[in-house]
Amino acid sequence: MNEILNLLTGLAVGLNLLALGTSRLRLLIRAVAAQGVLLGLLPLLLEHGAMDWQLVFITIATVAGKGFIIPTLLHRAMRTANIARELEPFIGYISSLLLGAAATIAAVVIAQHLPLFPEHVGSLLVPGAIALILTGFILLIGRTKAISQVCGYLILENGIYLFGLLLIHATPMLVEFGILLDVTVGIFIIGIIVDRIQRAFDSLDTRKLTALHE
Repeated sequence: MNEILNLLTGLAVGLNLLALGTSRLRLLIRAVAAQGVLLGLLPLLLEHGAMDWQLVFITIATVAGKGFIIPTLLHRAMRTANIARELEPFIGYISSLLLGAAATIAAVVIAQHLPLFPEHVGSLLVPGAIALILTGFILLIGRTKAISQVCGYLILENGIYLFGLLLIHATPMLVEFGILLDVTVGIFIIGIIVDRIQRAFDSLDTRKLTALHE
C-alpha cells in the first residue's frame, strides 16, 4: 500500500514539471486537474481500518472539485478571454523547470531532516508537500496571466492538502471538507477578479493592474 501511495505522490510531483514547462494554458489546467485527482485518491490509501463513509465522501468531493469542477471553470475563463498561451512570463520556462527541479531536490533534503513519525519516514508525503508548495510559489511569482497564477495557487493548496493528510487520523474529516470549501470559494472569487480584469483591460495580464488610477 505504501508503494502505491508513493507512486501516486511521485506522479503528482512529476506534474509540477509539466506545469512549469508549458506555455499552453489548456495543458497547464489539465496538469493541475490530474494532480488534483491523484491527491484526492490518497486518503483511501491512508485509511487502514474499516472504510468510513465520511472519508469516501471527502474523496469524491475532492476528486470532483479539484479534478473536474475547478478545471472546467478555468477552461471557461480561458475561452471567454480568448487566450491559449502565456508568451511573456516573468520567469522563463527553462528557468522555471530548473527552479522546480531544485525545489524538488531541496524538498527531499529538508524532509530527511524533519522529525517525523515512524510511519511517515519512508513516505513521500512530506517531500511531495514541500515540492508542491514551492512549485505553486514559482508559478504565482513567475507568470503574468491570471489563469496561470490561479493554477499556481491550486498547486500550492495541493501541497497544504498533502501536509494535512499526515494528520488524517487525528483531524476530523469535517476540517478537510472545510479546506476544500475554502478553495472552491476562493476560485469563485478569483474568477470574478479575472472577469473584471478582462472587462477593464481586454487582457488577463496582471501587469496591467499597475496602470490603475483613482
